[in-house]
Amino acid sequence: MKITVCLTNIKPEPWVDSLRALLPQADVSVWQPGSPVADHAVVWAPPQQFIDEQAGLKTLFNIGAGVDALLQLRLPPTLQVVRLDDAGMSVQMAEYVSHAVIRHFREFDAYERDVREGKWSYRKPNLRADFSVGVMGLGVLGARVAKTLQAFEFPVNGWSRSAKQLPGVQCFAGAQQLNAFLSSSRVLVNLLPLTPETENVLNQATLSQLPPHAYLINVARGRHLVEDDLLALLDSGHLVGATLDVFRTEPLPAGHAFWTHPKITVTPHTSARTLRDESVAQIAQKMLALEQGRTISGLVDPRTGY
Repeated sequence: MKITVCLTNIKPEPWVDSLRALLPQADVSVWQPGSPVADHAVVWAPPQQFIDEQAGLKTLFNIGAGVDALLQLRLPPTLQVVRLDDAGMSVQMAEYVSHAVIRHFREFDAYERDVREGKWSYRKPNLRADFSVGVMGLGVLGARVAKTLQAFEFPVNGWSRSAKQLPGVQCFAGAQQLNAFLSSSRVLVNLLPLTPETENVLNQATLSQLPPHAYLINVARGRHLVEDDLLALLDSGHLVGATLDVFRTEPLPAGHAFWTHPKITVTPHTSARTLRDESVAQIAQKMLALEQGRTISGLVDPRTGY
């Protein structure tokens, strides 16, 4: 079994060393232009040259959950793309979203402002029953987030393209139920995969369906959000705030309105980071399964983008 590693802006050697330790029978190397064709590849944002030169490659293992960047490349129809199922990301995402929801619900951002000004303030507690949280996207990450929020006794709604059932979650599905989902969600959490159908899904029309004084948390992709529409809804008061971890251009450019907007909290795409040891273990297990002719989870359908 021959494995090549092609990671843009990520040091590949630790990944190579970990793969060699778990798969001592395999030939594992860092890809260079002109390298021999491998059986499997571990990649992050590979160039088109890599895809073109590795024409006989069987499987492409992406080290992140989202594969939108890969699907923009010209991929051979026989090449299987595999995403990580979890590898430690879902618990991180649940932590991040829960923190953002609770910070807003408990008004900790307002208390922080008061403390900076030397004010000892009091705010009437909000009621959880009034703070329904809507999770867009009920894959591995979305389902974990929905389950975690229930532990804090928030009412949780979920929306997905196809019908799903999650214990304790009011589930909506399809375009025909999107507005009903939005109108019943005081806090909106976006965890959708980025596809041609979901790009710009967070726009004036959809975000206006949220109840007045709603709050947005975007932890999926920056291209889901129409930035000017968010700013307009914040300035009008229809939305009271947003926590944004992903952006159309990363790093977020200096001088961008999001940096200084008083109603926006910015974090540097850190909601759920890839954990190398967990990821390599999962990838190695899947490679062995494929070599033994067994089926694996995480295969991406190029028609849907996930």
